[in-house]
Amino acid sequence: MSVNLSKGQAISLEKKDGASLTAVRMGLGWQAAKRRGLFGSRTREIDLDASAVLFAEKQPVDVVFFRHLVSDDGSVRHTGDNLVGGAGQGGDDEAILVDLQRVPVHVDQIVFTVNSFTGQTFQEVQNAFCRLVDDANGQELARYTLAGGGEYTAQIMAKVHRTGSGWTMTALGVPANGRTFQDLMPAILPHL
Repeated sequence: MSVNLSKGQAISLEKKDGASLTAVRMGLGWQAAKRRGLFGSRTREIDLDASAVLFAEKQPVDVVFFRHLVSDDGSVRHTGDNLVGGAGQGGDDEAILVDLQRVPVHVDQIVFTVNSFTGQTFQEVQNAFCRLVDDANGQELARYTLAGGGEYTAQIMAKVHRTGSGWTMTALGVPANGRTFQDLMPAILPHL
């Protein structure tokens, strides 16, 4: 059973039987919004990019994105760049896999961001979501839906962070501007 998260809401990533999750997949989906033109409706391709920034004591120590598909330690892996989207309400257009058991002990937070590499705003995007899936059995655990467009080119979607011996996910949903994860660092830091 999936939990629909609202902005700022946190959920524990511990299974109902008390066991901890071992691997999760953060999926991102979106569709280009239809635009009315002189000759009817049309859509433009939208290139959104998912990134995962690994932090240790509020300092970035690694990043996984379309140009660096695997973290240096191998615990976080990007499945590849999707240049056009299209899944929207269905499957994931991009995904980042996190082997929680292999994440180095000094990494205490992983922040997931989405940015428009081509600089298009979220007004041109519809049905955008970020979801967390138990990668062992494919069960969706949580979903954060990006509602409403906006004059921004990025979103700090969610983070997973250590809590005691387990992990917690928090939906952030913070609009930002930037074409790459580097551009988003000033907007990420207040949420660590």
